[in-house]
Formats: sequence, C-alpha cells, structure tokens
Amino acid sequence: MAKQLVMPPDNYTVRLDYMKKIREWNKDLSKKRKVFVQTFGCQQNEADSEKYLGMAVDMGYEPTNTPDNADLIIVNTCAIREHAEKKALSIIGQYKHIKAKNKDLIIGVCGCMVAQEHRREELKMKYPYVTFTLGTASLHHLPRVLWETIESKKRLITTDSLEDFTETVAEGMPIRRGSGYRAWVSIMYGCNNFCSYCIVPYVRGRERSRKKEDIIAEVKALVTEGYKDITLLGQNVNSYGKETDTDFADLLAELDAIEGDFWLRFMTSHPKDASHKLIDVMANGKHIAHQFHLPLQSGNDTVLKAMNRHYDMARYMSSVHYMRLKMPDITITSDIIVGFPGETEEQFEDTLKALRNVEFDMLYSFIYSPRKGTPAAEEEQVPDTVKGSRFDQLLTTQNEIALSKNQPMVGNTVKVLCDGISKGESSIYSGRTEGNKIVFFHGTPDMIGQFVNVEINKAEAFALWGEIIN
Repeated sequence: MAKQLVMPPDNYTVRLDYMKKIREWNKDLSKKRKVFVQTFGCQQNEADSEKYLGMAVDMGYEPTNTPDNADLIIVNTCAIREHAEKKALSIIGQYKHIKAKNKDLIIGVCGCMVAQEHRREELKMKYPYVTFTLGTASLHHLPRVLWETIESKKRLITTDSLEDFTETVAEGMPIRRGSGYRAWVSIMYGCNNFCSYCIVPYVRGRERSRKKEDIIAEVKALVTEGYKDITLLGQNVNSYGKETDTDFADLLAELDAIEGDFWLRFMTSHPKDASHKLIDVMANGKHIAHQFHLPLQSGNDTVLKAMNRHYDMARYMSSVHYMRLKMPDITITSDIIVGFPGETEEQFEDTLKALRNVEFDMLYSFIYSPRKGTPAAEEEQVPDTVKGSRFDQLLTTQNEIALSKNQPMVGNTVKVLCDGISKGESSIYSGRTEGNKIVFFHGTPDMIGQFVNVEINKAEAFALWGEIIN
C-alpha cells in the first residue's frame, strides 16, 4: 500500500544526513548500484534532472545509459501537453518488466505530471511497481524519500509542501551536467501568469527567485570550469526578482561583467515583461547572445485576450522593432499554438500574417492540447482536422521564412560552438551559432566543446552548412 506524505519544509542539514545514510548503505555492496534518469519536457526539466542525477551520484550510485541494469530509475515528467504525459506513462509501463526481473529496483516518477492529483492517483492505483513520486518543488527531498522507501520497503506517493510550492528555493544540491561546455542555470521557479491554456502555474507553483549572489557564484564557477554556453532559466525569466524588487536586467548586466570567453542566454521570456532596459543591456553586453525567444502564441488580439496573455500585437511588434533597432543581427524565435478553443479561420490568418511581419528565425509550433484544470479546457474545442490543416499551413509558411532568413548567411563566417558528431553521418560535426542556429561541418574530435569559425556555403530552413576556417 502506498503511503501518502506531504513533504516538510526544506532543511539542508537533514538533507545531508539522508544523503550520508544512503551513501553508507551503497558502500555495503561490492558492486555499485546504478541510476538511470529519463527526462521529458523543457530545459527546466533537464536542469532538474541534472540535480536528480547529481544527488544520486553523491549518494553512491553510478550513472548508466540504460534502464535495464539500473537499481534506481528516475523519470522526470512533463505535463505541458497530453501527448507528453501519455508518452511518459507508456515508458513507465515498460519498466514493469524490468521490475519483474529485479525486485529490488526502485522506480521514482517526478516532475510536472505528478504534481497533478489525478496523475498521482493513477500511478498509485495502476502502476504498483512505481516506488515513489516527487513533485516539481520537492526535488531536493529525493534523499529523504529514497531513504524512507529503502528502510520501510513501502511505496511513497508524495505531494509538494505549501512552503516548497510558494516560498522555498532549495540551494546546495550537487549537479551532474550533461556536458562540460553547455550549462543550464535555473534562476527562478514557478509562474504567476495563469495563461488560460497552461498547466505550469498549477504544477510548478508561484514565482520564486534565487538569491542574486547564488546565481552569480554559480555562473562564475561555470566560466572558470570552461563552460562556453550558459542559459539562465525560468518559466518567465523576465519576472526574476519581482517579489524582492530585484530587476532581471540588472542581474544580466552583472553576469555579463564576468570575465571569460562564453555566451550568456536566457529563456523563456513573456512579451509583457520584455522591457527596453533589458534589450539595452543585451545590446551593450559583451557575452549576451543576440538571441531572444519571445513566445507570441497567436497573432490575433481577441485570441490573445482569451489566452490571458496581457499584451496585444501592437505591444509585441513594438518590442520586436526595438530589438532590431538595437541589435540588427538578432535572432528572434517564438512559440505558436494552433487551434486554441474558439479560434476562427480569420483569427488563424492573423497568426500567419504575424509570422510574415515578424519573420521569426525559428518557430516552435504546437497543436492546442486541453489541460485538465485550466479554463481553456472547458471551452468549445476546434475540430482535430481543422487543427491539423492549420498546423500544416503554419509549418509551410514558417519554413519559407526560415529559409529566407538563412540564405543571406551564405558566404559569411560565423562563430560556432561544436557539439560533436552529427546524428546523420560520422564524418560530419554539428554546432550552434550565437543565434542558436544549427551548423553542420567537417570537424575533428578535438573541436568538441570549443568555438570554431565556419564559413557558410549552404542554407536550409532548419540548418546551415559550411567549412572550418582557421
């Protein structure tokens, strides 16, 4: 039977004590226990998973790239769309067979999906081999929950404490990053915007900002360690520090003053908070990438109001014009939702018009997915066939725009951070520009994690091709 528990407030000393207990427990074996962390969803989830893995390694587990030989499996879930939840549940369902072979296997399901009561109940009743759950605000409680399941040999289905969900920002967690040159740095958690389609405020809680000193110390350490591409993360990163009268633009300026050879990015921004001050800091910076991800969601003012977005097209375009005035080379990317409840054909045409007016370099487009508990889920839905047709039109339009934005780059030499061998061909390497555009080129292993200069000789809608220039 699963034990129900509301997590207590964070206590750093208590956390260390639990980590020590598990570390001692893992020493009893001649062969190290292994941990596998699987991540679904956004960059914030990726950053959270790095903390889960960091704590597990600190507690004596050895990372593994496959769940088949793991002793601890952590699934970090996403709830932004139903498809993401179903995919996670499908994967969790497959772990039943691994559990059957290893009765001591511990399976934890964490993240946004389990912050919803109906999903926790589903895991409790239909997935009896799941050992524990942890909500988004409770990841620092992993050592406590893990030890209680080890000691009691019982399941533990937990919910976030009110303090964790509204006030606490836990510090001091070890982090096991995915690479030695790109890094995520979470600067705040939660969201206060309550867009009518979005589940995030319900599963990640209210906005909570980290102390400026802690963020600066983390970024300084990353630069010293040789990290080249550092991204500041928040559900609405521009809202950083509002609860303490601290300004995000000021934080960005202080981080930009750090000496070193690196790019500094941030995401995700809300258009209502994209101030001229922030854009000025970007334009005057020496490390801040000239890239701005500014989710539009719809190009129609009536739909934007129904989405509870708190801006209109005039305000959005004003921000875009100011960015391009201050930074003519800026890359602007966005999110678009197709088929929002009640969206008419004329309103969708306004979105296509907005794409042509703004000329986004890249676009992340989504078909609207009802989220239980959000206001939009109760409204009359657009038929799936209509959504699909509009989605295809959106992609066609954006592909034409993206190609037209990339073609002028042919003949130019760009600075690229090399990621390694591309997935398609072993002789081709890939990397990203300051504007976060993918570039393919012939490279060598010593280039991985380093800046290289690439002369562009071919442009596609989604990528650039070129050759290394010494």
